[in-house]
Amino acid sequence: MLYLIPTPIGNLEDMTLRSLAMLKEVQLILAEDTRTSGKLMKHFEIKSPMRSFHAHNEHQQTESIIDLLKSGQDIALISDAGTPGISDPGFLLVRACKAEDIEVSCLPGATAFVPALVQSGIPCDRFHFEGFLPHKKGRQTRLKYLAELPNTFVLYESPFRLIKCLEQLAEHCGSDRKASVSRELSKMFEETQTNTLATLIEYFKSKKIKGEIVVVVEGKS
Repeated sequence: MLYLIPTPIGNLEDMTLRSLAMLKEVQLILAEDTRTSGKLMKHFEIKSPMRSFHAHNEHQQTESIIDLLKSGQDIALISDAGTPGISDPGFLLVRACKAEDIEVSCLPGATAFVPALVQSGIPCDRFHFEGFLPHKKGRQTRLKYLAELPNTFVLYESPFRLIKCLEQLAEHCGSDRKASVSRELSKMFEETQTNTLATLIEYFKSKKIKGEIVVVVEGKS
């Protein structure tokens, strides 16, 4: 079986007991970055062997991993943080497993956009998850599309591109559109700011921005 196992997005105590048990039981752990995951394994005294599996090698690795699964091995897939497959490698391997009738199980656990969305104060009964916007080609097309959505939408963003992202959102959605920015989720300096896009731009221009970012934007009224 292939197990998709979420890992903490910040606070190590967010690791579930079931996830820890599975990581200790599997014959192989596929890790996005073995150095990053190695710290997690050391902290929880997990000694299962690891193998690198990331966006640049997943096409080449998938066939050999399928062979290992067919031979009877239980394998876990983890990303650097959060749930595998959510803006991280995982989809190609899951699809290949489904095509080969190999059982897949995704354990519940940390995912950055869920707490950011729920604590934003912006409607979350229906929402669109966009993930990362294209850096160049297709970016304006996506922004125009998102600006017209009637439902809340969620973006992931780098701290280095946050101001540019907010300014482009204000340009397409209007500077008075309500939005929320969450950073450093589950960490000591966790912060969520909810206000108009114009106010958020001015606020974050005055700060040194650190940490992974989740942006939640109200739908068009």
